[in-house]
Amino acid sequence: MIEEGSKNEFLNQDVAHFKSVPHLFKVQRMNKGYDNVSWFYDRLSRLVFGNKLHAAECYFLSAIMPADNILIAGGGSGLILEDITKLHPRGLSITYIDASPKMIALAQQRNAGDNKVSFITSPVQNIKLSSDYDLIITPFLFDNFTGQTAAEVFKHLDRSLHCNGQWLYTDFRNTGRAKHGLLLKSMYMFFGTLCGIRNSTLPDMDMLFAQHAYQLKKESSSMNGFVASMEYIKQ
Repeated sequence: MIEEGSKNEFLNQDVAHFKSVPHLFKVQRMNKGYDNVSWFYDRLSRLVFGNKLHAAECYFLSAIMPADNILIAGGGSGLILEDITKLHPRGLSITYIDASPKMIALAQQRNAGDNKVSFITSPVQNIKLSSDYDLIITPFLFDNFTGQTAAEVFKHLDRSLHCNGQWLYTDFRNTGRAKHGLLLKSMYMFFGTLCGIRNSTLPDMDMLFAQHAYQLKKESSSMNGFVASMEYIKQ
């Protein structure tokens, strides 16, 4: 999902704007993911949050090792591929998954260097994954799911990561702040109307990682804790 507004005026003005935008579109539901917003998603993100969300999802990319086998789930338009390529212009095997055909089309245009990238258009939970990934990246994936679905998707991804593999997780976090709650509500309303997102609250990801015995190696947060970037190791 998109990032937090850095301006107070966003909370006052853009909530009303979010209500009006959906009338411009013929809504396609969740089977096409973020197709309806693919053409302006990154620009909207930068307008509202600057570069903060993209920086958050790239914060721990230094954990990637040469020749790693990587799974990226919910990568969107593929900006993260170019950041990975700056660190590793060759030698990586990357499986890149997104439910939106239009997001995948954008990602395929990114510079991936000489890395091997396999693009798959599907919700990640519908794909039979191998069990030998060295590293998983989920940038703003789990905010799309209810608690039950998040748990099912987590288990599915967990089975694909080998022991001592790493999981780079980035997403929104409940802070108890009123402005963050209002922002989250407005985003769910906007993406629910345009993209068929049925969720309205963030799943408890700390609990899921703890239940599956992941060790938190590093953590960073931004926007007064609203966005969290974490590097986990599978025990």
